[in-house]
Amino acid sequence: MQSPNSSYDSGVLRGPVNQTFDAIVIGGGAAGLMCAIEAGRRGRRVLLLEHAERVGKKILISGGGRCNFTNLHCQPENFLSANPHFCKSALARYTPADFIGLVEKHGIAYHEKTLGQLFCDGSAREIVSMLERECADAGVKILVNASVAKVRREVDFIVEIAGEEFRAQSVVVATGGLSIPKMGATAFGYDLARQFGLNIVECRPALAPFVLKPEDRERYCDLAGVSMEVIASVAFAGAPTFREKMLITHKGFSGPAILQISSYWRAPMPIALDLAPDREIIVPLIELNAKRDLAAAKNAFRSALPNRIAERWVDLHPPTDWTNHGIAEMERLAHRWEIVPAGTEGYDKAEVTVGGVDTNELSAKTMESRKVPGLYFVGEVVDVTGHLGGFNFQWAWASGYCAGQAV
Repeated sequence: MQSPNSSYDSGVLRGPVNQTFDAIVIGGGAAGLMCAIEAGRRGRRVLLLEHAERVGKKILISGGGRCNFTNLHCQPENFLSANPHFCKSALARYTPADFIGLVEKHGIAYHEKTLGQLFCDGSAREIVSMLERECADAGVKILVNASVAKVRREVDFIVEIAGEEFRAQSVVVATGGLSIPKMGATAFGYDLARQFGLNIVECRPALAPFVLKPEDRERYCDLAGVSMEVIASVAFAGAPTFREKMLITHKGFSGPAILQISSYWRAPMPIALDLAPDREIIVPLIELNAKRDLAAAKNAFRSALPNRIAERWVDLHPPTDWTNHGIAEMERLAHRWEIVPAGTEGYDKAEVTVGGVDTNELSAKTMESRKVPGLYFVGEVVDVTGHLGGFNFQWAWASGYCAGQAV
């Protein structure tokens, strides 16, 4: 195991570390790395602490291993927060074009998928290596396997690791949220915020699959693997709708549309699904002399939905009668099917965490605590959560950049 007394340079740990710095960044994910790079570029003496054996572990698994590193269409509307205006300043100061410029500077090939999502052509390792090189060039010292035991403040901040003390004028908390605990996620950042008197907005899993109630699981989950385009929504003030794929799983529903709407869902509210966006399913049933029975209805639904879900839907939701009104009600229900999930698959499967350090506690320009000068919070630990598709990375880059320009 590597010692927390060594500096990290181009992937190799060697030599003693000066115990006093201008800034200590706690957390070696996307936001922490970006903050350290920007502060180092400004000539600040920066120590970055990562409790895992290497930095950027969550970056490595993102985008199926190809890192969906930003989104061309990033706007404040793509983020959920108790204060929807808070993210505007940071997003304006560090844009997708800025990060793309960094990627291109390092010669990393990338491509655009649907809806403005940018992925590496190769591996997410290229993004992590790029950030490591930038840290090295900026003179950032990185300690891995460095679990912070305690942070206190005297004149400077004092960060304790394995019985040793590191001092700095500024501390940046970039410890992430609660999602994916098997990657080392903990509540450390929230606990530290509370220690210094900052408020925390209640946290919950986001971008997570839904689990259905037992009775609904029996009805639908034997169709696991079937996917279709839907429009997903919830009756939540200000919640957007999402038109993307839904996937039936052995436990419930997943796919981009479901992951997106899960960020806005709270028990016990239903989710609403339009199973056939922009389609009039029942047209064949209301034509002159058309046959009206379950077989005809299944044929009509097969034209709009995958065969297995079309047949199951009609079996479970037949019209009360075969009048025009009864058939129209069947159509209406297919475009607004309300179902109440039992819950989500929780933090184990959630990609991010909704909630976190209250943005009212922070400067929108610098990410610095309003109560505790020199204490900063960036990335997922803050109550700013992006939609699926590269937005959370862009928030990490932008918030990290802003803090790095200020420490």
